[in-house]
Amino acid sequence: MLVIKNAAIYTPDHVIAQGAVLADAGRIQAVGPAADVPCPDAAQVIDAAGLLLVPGFMDMQINGAFGDDFTSDPATIWRAAERLPRFGVTSFLPTIISSPLTQITAGQQIVIAGRPAGFRGARPLGLHVEGPFLNPHKKGAHNPNHLRQPDLRAVADWSPTAGVRLATLAPELPGAREVIAALSGRGVLVSAGHSMATYAQAAAGFDAGARGGTHLFNAMPALGHRDPGLAGALLADDRLTVGFIADGIHTHPAVIKLVWRALGSGRLALVTDATAALGMPPGRYRLGDAEVMVDAASCRLADGALAGSILSLDQALRNLVAVGGCTLVEALPTVTTTPARAIGLSHVRGRIAAGCLADMVLLTPDLHVHATIVEGDVVYGAAE
Repeated sequence: MLVIKNAAIYTPDHVIAQGAVLADAGRIQAVGPAADVPCPDAAQVIDAAGLLLVPGFMDMQINGAFGDDFTSDPATIWRAAERLPRFGVTSFLPTIISSPLTQITAGQQIVIAGRPAGFRGARPLGLHVEGPFLNPHKKGAHNPNHLRQPDLRAVADWSPTAGVRLATLAPELPGAREVIAALSGRGVLVSAGHSMATYAQAAAGFDAGARGGTHLFNAMPALGHRDPGLAGALLADDRLTVGFIADGIHTHPAVIKLVWRALGSGRLALVTDATAALGMPPGRYRLGDAEVMVDAASCRLADGALAGSILSLDQALRNLVAVGGCTLVEALPTVTTTPARAIGLSHVRGRIAAGCLADMVLLTPDLHVHATIVEGDVVYGAAE
């Protein structure tokens, strides 16, 4: 049982200036002004005066962290998950990039098996399978030997209950629309990316059931005012949730502001696309089959092309607030309610409200992580 009191609490409707939250059995039992929330004698109490209490952050695209690459070794997912709360992450979709189908199956089994004994950390909610149904002309760091045409048999066991929450594919490929329809019908969020799709081809994919876009502007043709392509289609279709890497490297800081104005908090989902280099010093790391060179700011292949990032999700949020021209209240949904809704979990995640899972983050006024709580357990900082 946990009570957090005297924080500024960011609820779905408003900010409670001097609020309190009572969590028990992994869920939020009560939230409101501090004087109105009970404080049982048996509760662990955190006095959060001067701090901001916000919903836990959700990262829908992260390839690895702390030296571990999920594609190379899916068994490391839980090890990285223990340390992700330092960035405010309470749940995430471990990303497996293009690889043999057996490697994707291994990742599914790791997620389905559930958390190891004694585990305390962020919760993997299912895989983000990025590939292998990608356009070779926009392969990025993906090994072209693993790319293949969309195939219903290859995705026969992809579903949230089988450990897959999100799948990225190129909607213009032969057979893509059939795979999109099948996956979306099972509750998998299908996202368009690593693609050469025209505007019409992208729109056909959305009509088939795709409802997402993967790292807007990256691994797709540039937006043209006469030929908007996939980027234009992602911006224009109100049905879509669009993933975006707000590091100022994958896109210019001015574009972060433009994307915020175009999509707002209802459609924009900040992602990191972080690699094994997240939380590590500069050096050489793995991203699937590729070796990436990491400096103080970026991850790159030997030819200089970007290959994932070293961005943390709390930094992405700070970047959006700093250059996007928005407030914290406006920006928070991009790492909380919007991704939760996109994968069908907004009834239990992404909000500080009675009945929701007690996933929360205490932030300092300058938006740095002071403590992270996962299902009522303080797993990072504060009174851990």
